[in-house]
Amino acid sequence: MTPATPRTLGRDDFDPIRIRARMRAASTAVVIPARDEASTIGAVLDAILGPGDPLDEVVVVDDHSSDDTATIAARHGARVVTNEGPSGKGTAMRVGALATTADVLVFLDADVRNTAEDYVPRLVQPLLEHDGTVLVKGYYERPLHGMPTGGGRVTELAARPILSLLFPGLGEIRQPLAGETALRREVLRRVDLEADYGVEIALLIDVARVYGVAALAQVDLGVRRHRNRPLEELNPMAVEVLRSALARYGLPLPGRDGTRGD
Repeated sequence: MTPATPRTLGRDDFDPIRIRARMRAASTAVVIPARDEASTIGAVLDAILGPGDPLDEVVVVDDHSSDDTATIAARHGARVVTNEGPSGKGTAMRVGALATTADVLVFLDADVRNTAEDYVPRLVQPLLEHDGTVLVKGYYERPLHGMPTGGGRVTELAARPILSLLFPGLGEIRQPLAGETALRREVLRRVDLEADYGVEIALLIDVARVYGVAALAQVDLGVRRHRNRPLEELNPMAVEVLRSALARYGLPLPGRDGTRGD
C-alpha cells in the first residue's frame, strides 16, 4: 500500500482575498520565539502586522536575549512575554502558545530577513479550508553564500534522510525543520513541544503518529533568507534533530551527559 502523503500547496494555489476573509472568521495568533534578534525582529513584525492580515494577536517570546530584542518587538507592535525557564526554542514556543487563547497558532522565526506579508495567510490556508489538516509547514528555497540554493544543511544532511528512512510519508516534507509552522490549538493538547532545537522534527513525527500523515500540509513560501550559521554551530543542532527522531523510532540513546538513556 502506498503511504499517505502530506497535502502540498504551490504558489498558484493561494487566493489572498478568500483566505483573509476566512481568517476574519477564525481566531489566529502568531508566536515568534526570539533570542538576540534585535537586527531582524522589527522587519519580521512589520511584514506580518500590515493592515491586510486580521490577526488576533502577535506574541514575541523573549528567550533570554542580551540585546534589545524585547524593546524593539514591543515598539513594532507585538506583545512581548518572557521565557522565565531554561532557554530553548521549544520552551519559548510553549510559553508563547500558553500566552494566547487563539484557535489557530502560527509560529515564525525571528531571524528571517525577508519575511513576507503573505506568510501567515499562506500557512493557515490548509487549516481553514480542509478540516482534516491539523499542521502546516512552510517550504522554500534557501540561498547560501550568494548561490540560489545550498542553505538548510542540517535539513538536507540529517532531517530529511532520517525521515525518509524511518518514517514513511514524512520524507515528502521539504522543510521539516521550518520555523514557519501553523497548527490547530487542539494539537498541543495531545502533543508536547520538545525544549530544544529538536522541537520541529519531533512535532512533525508526533503529529503524524497521532493524526496521520494525511493531516499534514506544506505550502510554498518562495525564497527564505536568514543568517546562515557556521558548521560548528550546526553540529549540535544536527545532534538534537537526530536524537529526537531516533528516540521516536524507539532506539535507546545516550543521555545528554553521556550516560545511557532509556
